[in-house]
Amino acid sequence: MLLGTVATAQPRQTAASAATPVSRTQWFEDARFGMFVHFGPYAVLGTGEWVMNSRGIQGKDYMRLQNLFNPQAFDAKEWVRIAKEAGMKYITFTSRHHDGFSNWNTAQSDWNIMNTPYGKDLIKQLADECHKEDIKLIFYYSLLDWMRSDYQYETGRTGKKSGRTEQSNWEHYIAFMKAQLTELLTNYGEIAGIWFDGHWDQTDDANRTSHETHVDWHYDEIYALIHRLQPNCLVANNHHLPPISGEDYQIFERDVPGENQHGFSGQEVSGQMPLETCQTISDSWGFNITDNNFKSKEQLLHLLIRTAGTGANLLLNVGPMPNGKIMPECISVLHDMGEWLNTYGYTIYGTHRGVVLPQTWGATTRKGNILYVHILNPTDEPITINIPGFKSAKWINLPQKLTWKRNRKTGDVTFDMKGTEPDAIDSIIEVQMK
Repeated sequence: MLLGTVATAQPRQTAASAATPVSRTQWFEDARFGMFVHFGPYAVLGTGEWVMNSRGIQGKDYMRLQNLFNPQAFDAKEWVRIAKEAGMKYITFTSRHHDGFSNWNTAQSDWNIMNTPYGKDLIKQLADECHKEDIKLIFYYSLLDWMRSDYQYETGRTGKKSGRTEQSNWEHYIAFMKAQLTELLTNYGEIAGIWFDGHWDQTDDANRTSHETHVDWHYDEIYALIHRLQPNCLVANNHHLPPISGEDYQIFERDVPGENQHGFSGQEVSGQMPLETCQTISDSWGFNITDNNFKSKEQLLHLLIRTAGTGANLLLNVGPMPNGKIMPECISVLHDMGEWLNTYGYTIYGTHRGVVLPQTWGATTRKGNILYVHILNPTDEPITINIPGFKSAKWINLPQKLTWKRNRKTGDVTFDMKGTEPDAIDSIIEVQMK
C-alpha cells in the first residue's frame, strides 16, 4: 500500500567528506548526555515499538491505531524540562519508526499524527520548545518501513506479515524518504542531527561486518541532501558497521563502545569521529506496560561515566505512555542523575577519553591537564594507572588523604585504596598533569 504522494527527488549530490570539521561536532562531544524518545501509535498497544512485527499484525489492521493514538497529555515543555533537569543536552526523537508513522505534518503520507484524534504536529511543538530552551534536537528516522509497498519488503528481514502483495518500487521509496527529510530540515528550524536506523533490514543476518546490502540506500545522495539543507546538521546511522563517508558520529547500541556485551555493536571503534552509546532505562525502547525492570540511579550513572571514559555520549531512552506522559519511574531516576551531575558534571561534560579505557574498577576522563579517575567498584586492592606527566592527585569527594606511589621510570602511578571509605556512587580522584 503506497501511502501518499512523493515530491520530486532532489538532484544527485556528492557525498560529504569523511573528515568531520571540529566546529560542527564540538557541541556534541561536549554534551556527553542526551535523551532518546521512542513514541508513536505502538504505545497504544503497550508492548514496545516492534509490536507490529513481533505479533505479525497486517498493515490494514495496524492502521486502526491511527484512530486510537491520542496523546492529549503530551507537553513539550514538560519533556524538555525533564531532560534539562537530568543534565541532558540534546533530545533524539523518533520522527518516524519502522511502522512508518510520521509524528509531523507531512505531505508525503496520510499515515501521520495530523490524521489522529490528537491532530497536532508533535515535532513542531517539540522543536519550538527545544529551540527556546537551548536543547539540541535530533530526529531519529527509520530507513525501513513495514507499511509501504514501495519499500523493497521482498528482500527485507522484518515486516514479513504485514500483508503487502504489490511489487515494490525502490526508486519511488528513496524519493519519498528524500521528500520527508526535506520537510524535516526546512520546516522546523535548526535541527542538530538525523539519526538513521534500519539499514540492517536489507543485510544478511550472518554477515554483520559487511556493508553489502540487498538495496542501494543512496547514502551519498541522502547525506549530501542533509548537509546541503542544513550544513551543521550531523548524520549518524545505527547500521552496526564501521562508519560510511558522510556520517558525523558513530553509534553503539546498548553497549559502551568496544564492549559489545549485547551483540549489536561489534564494529571497530572509530578513532576519527565522535561516539555515542544508546541504552534504555528499563528493557524496552517503546512503552511496554509489563516491563518493570528499571535500572537504578547507580547503574545508569556508572553507564554514563564508563561511556564518557571511552570519549562517547550516552543517549538514554524514555518510552512515553500513549497519553504522551513520560513514566514516573523514568522521571525519578533522571532527576536523581541530574542532582549528581549538578555537583560532579564537570568531570563528565566537555571531557575526553581518559588515559585508559574503562576497567573493572571504573573509568577515567580528561579535561586539559586534569585527569579524573572514577572509582565505581572499589576494593582494598591498589589501582595502578600509567599517567604521563603526573604531578599530584587528591580525592574530590572523600575526606581522607589520598596516598600514591609513582614509578618515574615507567610512569605508573599506584593509588592506595586500603581502608578507603568509598562514595556510594563514584569515588573521584583529580590528577594534575603537566
